[in-house]
Amino acid sequence: MKYSKINGENFYNMVINASNRLEEQKEFVNSLNVFPVPDGDTGTNMSMTFRSAVKEIENMDVSSIGEVAKKLAKGALMGARGNSGVILSQILRGISKGLDGKEAVDAEEFSNALLEGSKAAYKAVMRPIEGTILTVVRAAGEAAVASKKKDVTELMEEVCIKSNDMLNKTPEMLPVLKSAKVVDSGGMGLLIILKGMHEALNNDIKAVIQDAVASKENVSAANNLELNAEDIKFGYCTEFIILGNADKADNFKEEIEVLGDSMIVVGYEDVIKVHIHTNDPGAVLAKAVTLGELSKIKIDNMREEHRSLVVDQNEYEKIETAISNESTERKKYAFVSVAMGEGIKDIFEDLGVDYVIEGGQTMNPSTEDIMKAVNDINADNIFILPNNKNIIMAANQAADLSEDKNVVVIPTKTIPQGIVCVTMFNPEAEVKDNVEAMEDAMSSVKTGSITYAVRDTEMDGNIIKEGNILGLVEGKIKEVGEDVIETTNEVIKSMVDDESSLITLFYGSDIDEEKAKSLQENLEELYEDLDVQMYKGQQPLYYFIISVE
Repeated sequence: MKYSKINGENFYNMVINASNRLEEQKEFVNSLNVFPVPDGDTGTNMSMTFRSAVKEIENMDVSSIGEVAKKLAKGALMGARGNSGVILSQILRGISKGLDGKEAVDAEEFSNALLEGSKAAYKAVMRPIEGTILTVVRAAGEAAVASKKKDVTELMEEVCIKSNDMLNKTPEMLPVLKSAKVVDSGGMGLLIILKGMHEALNNDIKAVIQDAVASKENVSAANNLELNAEDIKFGYCTEFIILGNADKADNFKEEIEVLGDSMIVVGYEDVIKVHIHTNDPGAVLAKAVTLGELSKIKIDNMREEHRSLVVDQNEYEKIETAISNESTERKKYAFVSVAMGEGIKDIFEDLGVDYVIEGGQTMNPSTEDIMKAVNDINADNIFILPNNKNIIMAANQAADLSEDKNVVVIPTKTIPQGIVCVTMFNPEAEVKDNVEAMEDAMSSVKTGSITYAVRDTEMDGNIIKEGNILGLVEGKIKEVGEDVIETTNEVIKSMVDDESSLITLFYGSDIDEEKAKSLQENLEELYEDLDVQMYKGQQPLYYFIISVE
């Protein structure tokens, strides 16, 4: 059908239909994982994020497209899972900004909203990587504003064609995609959403939210956005709010750019939110104070980049704070950790972690899940251990939303990093000193893992066949074999050096205790000068998680 304008009801049907299509095709998106291990979930994360968004608008008054978009963005924010889900939530937030206050919009106005979605996505990531979902959403926004179409249905058709063309170019932008012979999975998820929106208009669909489609066991996909991060040269994570004219945000961003990296400066009405990694927080604050009063200043000694997302907290309802089950007395410190596997969960709890969120590979917790954990803990300072690179962005988003507690994300990417951070915690030390100690400790542990290949591929000179046993060190494929124990031994051999003193293994749900004990005895003979520890992790997908310190 033709639409010279679309209203809230039209937009409602567009996004509901898009959500249904993404849910139906999430396993296809998962299958585009460039890494052949069974822990990827781009399609699942994007679908769960989008379903959370559309659930927020179900049964609401859909007369205003601006109001529908606003509630959609709120639902996506709280339901965001994984890096791809967080970026999708920011796309929807940008679109909401473009539609704010409007009852209905024409093709030009909707085009501008799509471009706002693209801009918001790029602002959410400090170092945007081309060849990802960011590239595809940029193509969509640019195609929309360049279009001469006056009919919104025709506009969306053109946007889908241009987005598809750009998606097909992503393998030329990222060698890892070209090597794996796939397009970017996040970009594909976005294209499915755009096509679903066009389909609703074209076929005049009155959409109803469909039931979720059960995921296949052990089918996965990893978000491809976060590739090998550069070493961070600037040690202080500096965050604050300027209560001043948001129009000055861009100029201020240019002023402080030379002082650090990992920078986000975003203005919203009379507030400017600033995040930067710098070696001179004082210089940054001195420049900031000339623009207005400073609020919520937080400076942490950081050793690794974290990507922070800016959220206007006044737009969203405060989640009800739960009273701690253990004590009504507010503690100084508490921990939230993410873990998968009953054994690993028990280890974190034994070490004193207050709240363990079940999740990790194939099931990243949402921003709302992490917020619930934060709100359930009665403490002034809460450290979050994501223990997975694909959870850090959602954890940062949850930290930004916390209003009455100091929430610090320690950017742990593996279970061993999380465990060593907890062991280094000193309840008598100040927050800054604990952050520094934990982040220093992260660099002292090497992480390996043993899993299996979910498909044939070629990567880093390795010919990999489906079912091969894969040995990874720091997330990179180190060994390709046929036997779990042999591959484990080879991985450990590559990790141990003259400085090593401790080998720790966590065996998964597919490894029996007898086999684990036998491996431990063999390792104790091979490395008689090192301590060897074996724990029942019960984690899925990974036969062994290994740390060497």
